Amino acid sequence: MALVKYNNNSLSAITSTGLTAGAMTLIKSQTASSSATISFVHGTSDVVLDGTYPIYLFKFINCHPSNNTVGLYFNGSTDGGSNYNVTKTTTYFLVRHQEDASSNELSYKTDLDLAQSTGFQPLSIDQVNDNDASVCGFLHLYNPSNTTFVKHFISRTQESRNVSSMENYVGGYFNTTSAINAIQFKFNSGNIDAGTIKLYGIKDS
Repeated sequence: MALVKYNNNSLSAITSTGLTAGAMTLIKSQTASSSATISFVHGTSDVVLDGTYPIYLFKFINCHPSNNTVGLYFNGSTDGGSNYNVTKTTTYFLVRHQEDASSNELSYKTDLDLAQSTGFQPLSIDQVNDNDASVCGFLHLYNPSNTTFVKHFISRTQESRNVSSMENYVGGYFNTTSAINAIQFKFNSGNIDAGTIKLYGIKDS
């Protein structure tokens, strides 16, 4: 078996994300404080969401709802955030495990996927508003400014739901060849009491 050798120069070019230095750039960080929504609109407040990067990454860090048993939702816009109503087709499945191992679940959620719908897509479900509970995760959005193809996205979130761990997997596409130039996040009821959402741009080479 061949041994792989590293020198200090090669190690310094590696980041904790596994990408070479400079491949992922933080564009905007927003912290909620009883916020109804958090929006990232291209050209507003230093937000870049165009052809500068082929891949955009949103990170959700300890997003805590003001209401109980709610989910984190998102939608896109083609008109700079005037409307968040882009047609989507999506899939949704989840895994769950109780703290005492009394029950578990692996299921496809037909009530949480969308079929050519303009509604907001859930990224999590049944998040509680206990003081120590929150939802964390990420959403990848691919080539949002491309005017030839539909716009694909993939999300994975982890939430603490009472006495269980819940992980949610969502994938789908905005069924439009128009550029997606704004993304909005919200809980489906009440405010985002606390938490941070960060937007990164990722170079593919």
